[in-house]
Amino acid sequence: GSEMCIRDSYLPLVHGSGLFQRGQTQVLSVLSLGMLNEGQRLDTIEPVDGKRYMHHYNFPPYCTGETGRMGTPKRREIGHGNLAERALIPVLPDENEFPYAIRVVSEVMESNGSSSMASTCGSCLALMDGGVPIKRPVSGIAMGLIQEEGKTVVLSDIQGLEDFLGDMDFKVTGTEKGITALQMDNKATGLTFDILRTALEQAKEGRAYILDKMLEVVPGPREETRATAPKIQCITIPTENIRDVIGKGGETIRGIQDETGASIDIHEDGTVYVGGVGESVAAAIERIELIVKVPEVGEEYTGRVVSIQPFGAFVNLLPGKDGLLHISRVAQGRVEKVEDVLNVGDEVKVKVIGIDPAGKISLSIKRTQEPERRERRPQQDRRPQQDRRPPRQDSAPKGPQTFEEKLKQFMSDSDSRIAGCRQYEHKTKSRRR
Repeated sequence: GSEMCIRDSYLPLVHGSGLFQRGQTQVLSVLSLGMLNEGQRLDTIEPVDGKRYMHHYNFPPYCTGETGRMGTPKRREIGHGNLAERALIPVLPDENEFPYAIRVVSEVMESNGSSSMASTCGSCLALMDGGVPIKRPVSGIAMGLIQEEGKTVVLSDIQGLEDFLGDMDFKVTGTEKGITALQMDNKATGLTFDILRTALEQAKEGRAYILDKMLEVVPGPREETRATAPKIQCITIPTENIRDVIGKGGETIRGIQDETGASIDIHEDGTVYVGGVGESVAAAIERIELIVKVPEVGEEYTGRVVSIQPFGAFVNLLPGKDGLLHISRVAQGRVEKVEDVLNVGDEVKVKVIGIDPAGKISLSIKRTQEPERRERRPQQDRRPQQDRRPPRQDSAPKGPQTFEEKLKQFMSDSDSRIAGCRQYEHKTKSRRR
């Protein structure tokens, strides 16, 4: 067969590239990765509304040694691009496994054979070079058929002249397990099953030969995408928080994208795709998680005072989430006005002490000295308030008494009672007069 030249990473700064040459046909395929929402939108009678994998094929005049105008793709270029696109769709990873939109552009540098099959091989090299985890590598070959005087000859890897003079142009792409795409131009008056069987078997041998040469250079997909490609991560948020992340008129999500440099794509089921280069993805995900986070009782935050009311201060804990610090919890002791202790813009350490069914958050100033003061309280001060009176002093002496002492005490008490009664009687007579 014709000599082959296969190179990966031919272009250093793109997301992936592959150069494939066989004989006088050379194709350079270039890979670009993007967010899923950057896929092509389709508006046709078919139920499919878009496609995630796009293959574009360019066939400039210089690749056949001619001069001409470079313009929009023509019918032939669109058809050849679709064939090479269909050849690789069965082996592409699922969106959940690889959440990227994938575009490959195949530039035909030289052509004297099947440039669409060279584009298939070049696209496969570019995908593997870019770290796209395809299920199996794909190769393709063009077959030809010439019928003369009852004789039939099947040709492998036909060139331009053989294509022009032949009776059939037969292109087959596939993996080692089977065929992924097939295209045939037929000028023959009739084809038998034996002829087709021979052509397919011959094509399988040719595909396997080409695939072995490709795998010698690129054994399989890279484990990671290249450093120049965007990193895309997928997270899931509750559907009721989607509008919080988007914000009024998209203000919140645009702010995150502008500040971090990442791209964010939110789906209706709560799936969020975040893409970017460097640390932008991690920064954007952190901002989103803060928005959807729900504070829990016992958690501590360093918040900023955003509003002061007569009954307390509102402290911002997380983006879009404020809590009330009641005036009774602003400081130890009685506070006449919140402004005596806090001002708008102050940073305070607070603790979540309650969340009511409506989601309103109650806060308390975090105090580190209060537990120590409790430990220093004297043990006797811990009695109930009603027990903190001085011990009762009994007028009678304690201990055993003799009969004379008891009689003397009784007479003394009797004299004091009689004197009291006389004094009361004297006061009563004075009032009556």
